[in-house]
Amino acid sequence: MVKQLLKAPDGPPSDVERIKIESNYLRGTLKESLLEPLSSGISDDDNRLMKFHGSYLQDDRDLRNERQKQKLEPAYQFMLRVRLPGGVASPDQWLTMDELAQRNGNGTLKLTTRQTFQMHGILKWNMRDTIQTIHKSLMDTIAACGDVNRNVMCISNPYQSEIHEEVYEWSKRLSNDLLPRTRAYHEIWLDEEMVAGTPDVDEVEPMYGPLYLPRKFKIGIAIPPQNDIDVFSQDLGFIAIVENDKLIGFNVAIGGGMGMTHGDKATYPQLSKVIGFCTPDKLYEIAEKTITIQRDYGNRSERKNARFKYTVDRLGLEVVKEELEKRLGWKLAEAKPFKFESNGDRYGWVNGVRGKWHFNLFVEGGRIADFDDYKLMTGLREIAKVHDGEFRLTANQNVIIANVSTQKKKQISELIEQYGLTDGKHYSALRRNSMACVALPTCGLAMAEAERYLPTLIDKIEEIVDENGLREEEITIRMTGCPNGCARHTLGEIAFIGKAPGKYNMYLGAAFDGSRLSKIYRENIGEQEILAELRVLLARFAKEKYDGEHFGDFVVRVGIVEAVTDGTNFHD
Repeated sequence: MVKQLLKAPDGPPSDVERIKIESNYLRGTLKESLLEPLSSGISDDDNRLMKFHGSYLQDDRDLRNERQKQKLEPAYQFMLRVRLPGGVASPDQWLTMDELAQRNGNGTLKLTTRQTFQMHGILKWNMRDTIQTIHKSLMDTIAACGDVNRNVMCISNPYQSEIHEEVYEWSKRLSNDLLPRTRAYHEIWLDEEMVAGTPDVDEVEPMYGPLYLPRKFKIGIAIPPQNDIDVFSQDLGFIAIVENDKLIGFNVAIGGGMGMTHGDKATYPQLSKVIGFCTPDKLYEIAEKTITIQRDYGNRSERKNARFKYTVDRLGLEVVKEELEKRLGWKLAEAKPFKFESNGDRYGWVNGVRGKWHFNLFVEGGRIADFDDYKLMTGLREIAKVHDGEFRLTANQNVIIANVSTQKKKQISELIEQYGLTDGKHYSALRRNSMACVALPTCGLAMAEAERYLPTLIDKIEEIVDENGLREEEITIRMTGCPNGCARHTLGEIAFIGKAPGKYNMYLGAAFDGSRLSKIYRENIGEQEILAELRVLLARFAKEKYDGEHFGDFVVRVGIVEAVTDGTNFHD
């Protein structure tokens, strides 16, 4: 039965498939493009391949019109992402990224919602130096973008228990073992050097094949009751099951993803579905075989429908599960019970295991920079110089100064106070639970502002929050400049997705624990309408909510929006 049902969609391959097959395993003409002296950009074909190497060519859209008037080419620059499994970086690695941001970037770092560093403003002539310096710090950028498995996420709370360390090691192994095997990255950027710890490999891509995947693939690991990585948004999610303080294995969830296209009902965000349980030693095998199913049956004609969620929905969950078990040669066990309670971060100092301390620092919008009245970047730089633990980048765009010894805690506390670094506790809970993608001016897909605008909008929403006694009410709010989902937008209890300059679609009703999608509430509205709507909604919430009830649950219960537990019903 499975053989009859399993089939890739008909249709001619997309142009990206041509680029991949002609690229000679991701080489293309990148080496030549980087040396070409007349333009600061590269060809579209090479830019597609750059994604596999962890980078995108962008231009500064704030300058675009003026440069066109002057008949100059766009202000081209590269965005570069680091592959950082589980979001863990040493102090030396932090200092490397800080130094590169000053030397080759725009002087800032972006903490992404996939727990890694993103750097903007790199000129073509500085790309090799940047990647080589990252490599010397025992990091890399390979597979941080592109049609391959991306940075593997892992719960970022090191104080939870020693189980976290065990789960983090699995995330690191998955990230490393699922890398592309081509030597293109090492030839183009590292002068044939091999990345530390990577074995010699041949040209064959035994898992990906010469066409790699139809689209990107994302994996995340969560440990209940925390769901800070939004495990149901992942193509493949692993939910740790702990019994008697011992990790016994993982529930397996497949088919999540956030991206969609405005006006196209064939595209939608989706939640992954739990299909069974496995012991820890089976983790890599399940990931590999799941990826090969997407490789073989994903949509290579229409990239908007090429993510694994569409493959699962088209073929059917049970059919995909059956095919997975066939490729594994064994069956998944029945899923174990679990419960998530939140997907946020805990702020301030927390005492963890083995007498270590952890300080979760609130970073609004994930932007590490020095501002006029807030020397965030300088303060973290000075902390990195004395810190002997590590930094952990969270899935909510914050950073944990982790594994601080009792001896070092006083010194780091003094630096935190000296530079005014904040755990955000004086902010509203709404602001502490906010996320935004980069959007303008660098993202070519952005239709509206996000990172630069959301703090200003929250300033005004906080007035409504305070009027209604909701300052400490935990509500997730997310904003993106387009519907691609970089800030996991439709898992926000309040979400804004850019539609046009200054205009957003407004969504409500996602679950605080990440188990339900939001639903469109108002379309194509600006700030005045947003505030008017929230003034009514938040006042009603303050008066009518049950004890302990979250905002997303409230708007569903009272019928303001319908519950969306499956993306196939997102547009209904």
